[in-house]
Amino acid sequence: MNTEFFTALELLEKEKGIPAEYMIEKIEAALVSAYKKEYGNNTNVRILIDPAKKDVRVYQQKEVVEEVENPETQISLADAKAKAKKWKVGMTFETEVKTKDFRRLSAAAAKSVIIQGIREGERRVMQEAYENKHEEIITATVSKVDHETGNVVLETDNGRAVLLRSEQIPGETFYVGDKIKVFVMEVNKESKGPIVTLSRAHAGLVRRMFELEVPEIADGIVIVKGVAREAGSRTKISVYSRDEDVEPVGACIGTHGSRIAAIVNELCGEKVDIIQYSEKPEEYIAAALAPAEVLSVTMTAERACRVQVSPDQLSLAIGKEGQNARLAARLTGFKIDIKAD
Repeated sequence: MNTEFFTALELLEKEKGIPAEYMIEKIEAALVSAYKKEYGNNTNVRILIDPAKKDVRVYQQKEVVEEVENPETQISLADAKAKAKKWKVGMTFETEVKTKDFRRLSAAAAKSVIIQGIREGERRVMQEAYENKHEEIITATVSKVDHETGNVVLETDNGRAVLLRSEQIPGETFYVGDKIKVFVMEVNKESKGPIVTLSRAHAGLVRRMFELEVPEIADGIVIVKGVAREAGSRTKISVYSRDEDVEPVGACIGTHGSRIAAIVNELCGEKVDIIQYSEKPEEYIAAALAPAEVLSVTMTAERACRVQVSPDQLSLAIGKEGQNARLAARLTGFKIDIKAD
């Protein structure tokens, strides 16, 4: 029985990634729970689990006293000496208890604690796996689409997770079997609630996709300075190069637009503006308002400016429903007031 028990622990560690040490702690708690149900909550017990010897033992503990006041926790010196001469007052007298003698109710309590321990262990393993991928991209497979809520159940390397409708790119549709890229936005360490929050609408998805598609970014030659995104519609991303011989915008676009095309395809056709970052706020703000052509940028406060454009560029600079100006402001961190010259 003990051999089977330790084999099961090895299988849990191998198949589910739950450390044997963790499960031994839970099993000790389960045996204590079962013992207390059998013999009373006031009793004392010691659990010995020895993986090396593949041995599990339960010992009832009682204090050796001259006169017994509580038979659940004490044994008289005379009774103890009847077992062995070594016992003295104050020592802890132990008697082995066979777990097979536990009644069904006690065994069920132990089983419940162990099952709960396995579930907690699985959750902890999943949490740790997702924490290692926090703010990274993972590839997942669509296993179920809830047409009522719009939520999508995904299979990842670490188990199942839900992609909420609010974290999807507006207008995209999913089918069972689709492989998609998702951004690990949050990892929940609480015992309740979802373990992980995945997103396709987060700006971090675009940042990480550029790192995957553009070797110069992965190598640290080209740096992503900022990303401003309205998922499903438009993204602005600013980049600069540490190497004078590498043009950052061109590196991100790729030969014949191959790199940016792969990113746009994954983002369901979302428009992506790649902007050259500049340490000079005037140059950075002018570039951020692309595709509009800017005549001048005047700083009016520490984080505010006035931008002048020709009348025919005004609507382009502002964008539909103010989107272009809004994204430029978020990207640069400046309040932008656009005026027609």
